[in-house]
Order: sequence, then structure tokens, then C-alpha cells
Amino acid sequence: MRAIWKGAVSFGLVSIAVRLYSATEEKDIRFNQVHRDDGGRIKYKRVCSIDGEEVAYDDIAKGYDLGGGEMVILTDDDFADLPLTTSRAIEVLEFVPAEQVDPILYNKAYYLEPDKTAAKPYALLRDALTNTERVAIVKVALRQREQLATLRVREEVLVLNTMLWPDEIRAAKFDILDEDVSARPAELAMAGSLIESMAADFDPSTYTDNYREALQEVIDAKAAGREVVQPEEAEEAPAAAVDLMAALRASVERAKAARGESAPAAASAAKKTAAKKTAAAGDSDDEVAEATPIKRTVAKKATPAKKATAPNKATPAKKATPAKARKSA
Repeated sequence: MRAIWKGAVSFGLVSIAVRLYSATEEKDIRFNQVHRDDGGRIKYKRVCSIDGEEVAYDDIAKGYDLGGGEMVILTDDDFADLPLTTSRAIEVLEFVPAEQVDPILYNKAYYLEPDKTAAKPYALLRDALTNTERVAIVKVALRQREQLATLRVREEVLVLNTMLWPDEIRAAKFDILDEDVSARPAELAMAGSLIESMAADFDPSTYTDNYREALQEVIDAKAAGREVVQPEEAEEAPAAAVDLMAALRASVERAKAARGESAPAAASAAKKTAAKKTAAAGDSDDEVAEATPIKRTVAKKATPAKKATAPNKATPAKKATPAKARKSA
């Protein structure tokens, strides 16, 4: 890795010399715009919209649009006079509990590597953060911009997470959420069962970017001159949900089946039964009982099935009586 920044962490009267490294990298497959006929790279020229002439990079300045066709032009000297006191320092402002920092504020992560002479104060700050279960709120200037950030410990290394400023977070305002929408007790209980059936310990290594892998295969095939064959997979169309309770039940059964757990044999019949009961009972309190395991529902429905077989067996016996009467006559 190559260091992108060098400075010091200001921890009270203690100064810790560190180097900054990007902790993440994007794995997206990048493409260049090319001419379809000959593969030539497409180039763009920097052209002034007023005189139509090409502009050299050294003649380009930053402009702020005031509206109405007015523009304020800023030069490098204007940016040099800005008060960036944290240009070469990571200033610790305070220490807060980690759970108080909303994850939506996090932006980008960096590793901090200490200089050889700063190994001991580096370890001191790292261990103190671990023991107190807190993160440090800091200010740092990166790429000519002052940013709010946190210092936390990950795998015995200090990690700097740059953060968005509070006014950069948009407010979530949706009129539909202002309506009085609530879940029924039976639906809430079944949703809890679904969550429990899908509960697991998070392991990010088990997830892969299927799209990127498939795209890489296409690129490799093109490069090797092979024909790209895309196998057709028959996807089962999702069944239309009769109601929320039926959809939750089906989801629980599918989650159990995916984990290899035993599921009731008549799961499909239970879904239909639940749909009919929900439509008949409406929002009655009896629906709370439907949130119990599906085995009860299947057991109740098994009784009519046995009663139905008895008349079928008795039918031939009744028909035999008239036949014997004809013979004797």
C-alpha cells in the first residue's frame, strides 16, 4: 500500500506520528469509451464555452455559480489562505461511546500506521480505546477539505473513518409514513418467527458479487476468443401472496427448508387454510392463535380427511344389495 497522507494524531499533549493508507478499494470492473469500429480510445478536449478554444490545464480555475449568469472565480491563492489548522494533524476533540455514532455518518475508512518512534503512544491510545469501549471524535484535513472523523480499533490497528457533516444528511420525509399504519399481533408474531428462522452470525466472506464474477467471465471469454454460452436456469415464479400472514408463513417454511430443518409435510395446504381463515375471521382476536406453529393447523385439518374416506369405502357395500336381490328374483 502507498501512504496518501502523513501527519500526527494530537492526543492531549501526546503527539503520535502516523501515515494514512486507504483501507478499502472498489472492485468494480471499469471500462473505457472506445470507437466501436476500430477500438480507438475516445478523448475529450477541454473547450471554453465562450470562445470555443481549447483550454490548457494550468489555465483552469474553480468557479462558483451565483445564478443569473454571474460567476465567482477562485484561484489557488484563495484556497491557500483558508484556515486549515488540521492540515497535518488529526486533532482529537472528545471520546464518545461507539453506539452513539450513527452509521449513516460514515464515509471512508483509512488505516493509521505509526512511525517507529511513535509505536508506544500508538499502542497506548489503541489499548485505551479498547478498554473504555469508546471512539475518538477527531478533525482532519484531507485533499484541501476539513472533515469530521472517528478513530476506532479494528484488529489491533487504529482506523480513521471520515464522516459526513450533520447538514449533509438528508431528512427522510415520506407522507405515507405519516398515516396510521400498524401490524396486527398475529402478523407481528409471525414476522418474529421469520426473523428467528433466518438468524445467523454475520460473516461477510460468505457473500460474493455474482454480477462482477459473471461479467469477468464474459470478458475472459471474449479475450480468449471463445463463444460465451449463457445457461438458462428455470426460475420458479413467486406465488402471489393472498395476505400478509400467508406470505409470512410461507417465508418461515422456506427459511427452514433452506437450513435443512424439518418442515410440516402439508405446508402448501396450511397456506391455503391460513388464507381462508384470515378472510373469514377478518381482524378478530382468533388470528393471534394462528401465529402458533403450523403443525396445529395441519393436525386440525387431518380429521376431516379421515371422515371423508369412510363413506367412500361403504359405497360399494350399499350397491351390492340391489344386485343380489335381482339374482334371487
